[in-house]
Amino acid sequence: MYRYVNERHNRIRVLLLFGALLVASERLRGEEVLETLETTVVEAIRIELSEEDAPYSIYSLTGADFEKTLSRNVVESLEGQPGVSVQKTSNGQGSPYLRGFTGYRTLSTIDGVRYNNSVYRDGPNEYFSLIDSQSISGFELIQGPGSVLYGSDAIGGTLNLQTKSSDYILEDGYYAHGSQAYRYGSAENSHLFRTELQLGEGGKWGLQLGYSCKEFGDVDAASLGVQPKTGYGEQAWDARFDMVLNQNWSMTLVHQGLTQDDVWRTHSTIYAKSFKGTEVGSDLSRLKDQQRSLNYLRFLGEYIQPWLDQVSLTLSYQAWDEDGQRQRSNKKSLSEYFHSRMIGVDLEMLSNVGQHILSYGVDFYRDNVDSGRVDYNADGSVDRVRIQGPVGDDSTYDLLGLYAQDLIELSDRTDVILGGRYTYARASIGRYEDPVSRKPAAYDGNWHNLVASVRAVHDLDNSGVWKAWGGLSQSFRAPNIADLSRYGGSRSDEIEIAATNLKSEKFLTGEIGLKAVEEKYQLTASYYYTFVDDYITSTPTRNMREGLNEVTKRNSAEGFIQGVEIAGSYELAEGWRLLGNVTWLDGELESFVDSSSSETLVEPMSRLMPLTLNAAVRWTSGDEKIWAELGCLFADKADKLSSRDKEDTQRIPPSGTPGYTLVHLRGGYKVNDHLDLTLGVENILDEAYRVHGSGSNEPGLGMVFGARASF
Repeated sequence: MYRYVNERHNRIRVLLLFGALLVASERLRGEEVLETLETTVVEAIRIELSEEDAPYSIYSLTGADFEKTLSRNVVESLEGQPGVSVQKTSNGQGSPYLRGFTGYRTLSTIDGVRYNNSVYRDGPNEYFSLIDSQSISGFELIQGPGSVLYGSDAIGGTLNLQTKSSDYILEDGYYAHGSQAYRYGSAENSHLFRTELQLGEGGKWGLQLGYSCKEFGDVDAASLGVQPKTGYGEQAWDARFDMVLNQNWSMTLVHQGLTQDDVWRTHSTIYAKSFKGTEVGSDLSRLKDQQRSLNYLRFLGEYIQPWLDQVSLTLSYQAWDEDGQRQRSNKKSLSEYFHSRMIGVDLEMLSNVGQHILSYGVDFYRDNVDSGRVDYNADGSVDRVRIQGPVGDDSTYDLLGLYAQDLIELSDRTDVILGGRYTYARASIGRYEDPVSRKPAAYDGNWHNLVASVRAVHDLDNSGVWKAWGGLSQSFRAPNIADLSRYGGSRSDEIEIAATNLKSEKFLTGEIGLKAVEEKYQLTASYYYTFVDDYITSTPTRNMREGLNEVTKRNSAEGFIQGVEIAGSYELAEGWRLLGNVTWLDGELESFVDSSSSETLVEPMSRLMPLTLNAAVRWTSGDEKIWAELGCLFADKADKLSSRDKEDTQRIPPSGTPGYTLVHLRGGYKVNDHLDLTLGVENILDEAYRVHGSGSNEPGLGMVFGARASF
């Protein structure tokens, strides 16, 4: 296994951890515990524990936090979180990197329902942008491996998004509420409208309805100027119905829908603008339309039997449609699509037995995928109808999992969580283009994975304020339909072909951490090291296809990724609070030089997040009607590049992505019980910048205004 870790980074890691532990020891020696802050129960770990009691790195945001940051979408709401970097291939397509992993190595769920489908691609993708942040009441980000709980893909982290409800349990009698919200961003000339309605009968039933309409203009990227073809339109709608059936059972029915129109991947087109030496693409156009919907029905029972405290049965159906058009410089063009229809069944149970809290269940998801592509000549006539679209046609992908988790109270100060999961994955591809014969071929394969984890948390001072935690967890990712059968454009000058001889990726992560929650301060600090085995990477074949470099998937040898995350806040004086976090990341991967060679190359993990620091000072008035925040984000230069990073010339500058410093000033005023106003000045230094690996720059100096009127 790897032993050659950069000495400079090693020193940084040691200093950061030493500093966190020093602060901890001083607090323990010199301060009397006063009163802990209000706790938040974490749902995503399938056992009800507060954030400070859970042996994980957990970061959560509420709807109120969304309104403070005035984020455009779910992806941007993650910006500034420890261990998170948000890559954007385009303004309408964003992908979070969690502890160095992105795409199908991070998992998202909506109220616990699996969001990832089988056409998720390697590297950054746009699918996080297809969730309307206005329909979300908050989220829980569980950093690190979660395969024991959720199966394949939960490697870098798991993001559990919570849908808005009418909160009918808190109401009395019949009720009806509503709100109208508006957001304006000057640096992208964007307008967002949100209408909501809640009605029901307190304690019996409730209905939440919402509609969002968004128009985003072209981004004004400071000295780079206005970036053409970066604007797009989006509409979304959502509904949630909750009802108490009897004293033991309740029901929830949820619907979400979203459409995006004309989202350009500008970096590969002639409309791109060079940034610090990046190349401008040659495509005359490249854009996508997206449609997505989710429906689920859940029955929740409590205290059903003496041995069964809770049972939840969820039936879900998710539909995704993607339509893409691309015109090359020679005026030849293509039109491609995929349709994904995923059904899910999730049975989860919870039992309290003596000193044990058992969480166990079974889940099953089947994704049905159709795909197609038509190539056109320069005069618009049909050249040929392809065998497949971006992924194999007439495909199915199954994931079946059985899991169990046991929380054991070893003592009044120590808890241990043991868990295990068995997963069966199967892919059946009806039609894909054989890379050699270029004729139709079929494929059927399956994988079996067994993973386990052990985690523990210990109360250091016997007061519940300072706690140490650690864990050792396995995780995995089975090859999906995109791995096995992808055909189409990859990075700047690449085209990817099918690869049907793939094994599951395997990961082993060790973590240690420290937490403190007290009235005046909060602190979390963690260090993790992940061993990587059979990592699936796009590997050059040394062939040319359609004028592009041909690549295919292959299981690489091994590698590692490690990092440090420290986050905290401190009450400076009444109404004044200092907040901040720091992230350091390092990783290497041994991969094959090409698809047929046994020669390997050791190099940095692709698109590694640079050293990043966030800091802010926030003031809140005594009556909590007014607040203001001055914040700063610093990202170091991202110059640890893999060979494929260096070849991604349209997105990554030749010497790496420059570092940047962002300053913002935000504030809000609660005029009365029915009107809230928020105003922010973003990127005050008007710095031209892009997040590492992105295809377009972020907005320069601009104002963001938000208002919410309710009745």
